[in-house]
Amino acid sequence: MQHLNIAFYSDSYLPAVDGVVMSILEFKRELERRGHNVYVFASASMKDKRKYSSRTVFLHTGMKFKPYPQYSVALFPYYSSMPTQLKKLDIDLVHAHTPFMMGFTGLLAAKLGRYPLVGTFHTMINSSSLSTYYPKNRVLRNFYSTYLWKYTKFFYRSCDATLAPSRAVASMLNRHHIGNVSVLPNSVDLKRFSPRVSGEKMRKRLGIRDRDKMVLYLGRISKEKRVDVMLKAAKILLKRRDDVQFVVGGSGPELESTKRLATRLGIGHKIHFLGFVDHEALPDLYAASDMLCLPSHRFETQGIVAVEAMAVGKPVVGSDDLALKDLIKNGKNGEKFRSLDYADCARKIEKVLNSRDSYTRQAVNTAKNYSTRRVTDKLLKTYELLVSNRRLTE
Repeated sequence: MQHLNIAFYSDSYLPAVDGVVMSILEFKRELERRGHNVYVFASASMKDKRKYSSRTVFLHTGMKFKPYPQYSVALFPYYSSMPTQLKKLDIDLVHAHTPFMMGFTGLLAAKLGRYPLVGTFHTMINSSSLSTYYPKNRVLRNFYSTYLWKYTKFFYRSCDATLAPSRAVASMLNRHHIGNVSVLPNSVDLKRFSPRVSGEKMRKRLGIRDRDKMVLYLGRISKEKRVDVMLKAAKILLKRRDDVQFVVGGSGPELESTKRLATRLGIGHKIHFLGFVDHEALPDLYAASDMLCLPSHRFETQGIVAVEAMAVGKPVVGSDDLALKDLIKNGKNGEKFRSLDYADCARKIEKVLNSRDSYTRQAVNTAKNYSTRRVTDKLLKTYELLVSNRRLTE
């Protein structure tokens, strides 16, 4: 097919390293490798705008969006929605990776310029756990709880194609009568995330003894991620054995309260809090660990960190719900525990640690289904169909 000019819109971008950003970076890299042009329109702080703007990345000054701390709200991004702005770039298609301010700007850009519009549902915006981020003002809380999901449904119903990172999310969207949904997971660079990566230097840096087992959590430290479940599981496990260390990588609004919980549980000396982890350090961190634990409750749309860990050969213990329910296969690439049941979580962690090597091959094989090349092939088929349909109607 001919080379395409694609506009990505997102309310999340570097230096954040969440699933949205990783998806954007991976697809941009692979699409450009194949000769296509990808232009990113996103929001950022003034400092990050100066650092990350480029010839193909247009960042608009924004402020943090409290309900979702990893996103920022661009104040006046609308000039990028004008048809003349995208016409200069000869855009063929718009792909919105979030539905907020920049995503809505992408929607306007597509409608005004009559471009095909693709939307990816990356985040469980309708999760009840997010109510903790709503404003304290009762009127504003009622507004958020009533209209946020209604707006989200309006947004994705306005797209020509909606991409869901997993079958669980696709089923949920279909139940809410959002049409044109297909499954397209986020991809993983299998050259960077590989069982050949060594974690020896990282273990020494973290002070993890050779005889110790290392359980890793990696992601945002926020209420919906339920890191508290893993810490309570850790307390149970550490009563039975003292050769396990827990490493928590990531930052977020609940970091300090999570540290205090570890202290109250009497396991602070066994928990290593790393704070923000640079993307470049991720392969070594996975390789240093014995397994990954994902205790999120009804929130993971895919769990890209689970796929990255598997690509490095590490099994995953995660909640038996949403995307992880399909991704994790008991006894093969990891183990699932009853969501929020920290005692069951402790049992499954110990089961994996006792026979970790038996999971390695299946974990690596699972990750192969998410290779950047394979997933981008599927993405391009969606793009080609929409662009071809547009040209037929012109």
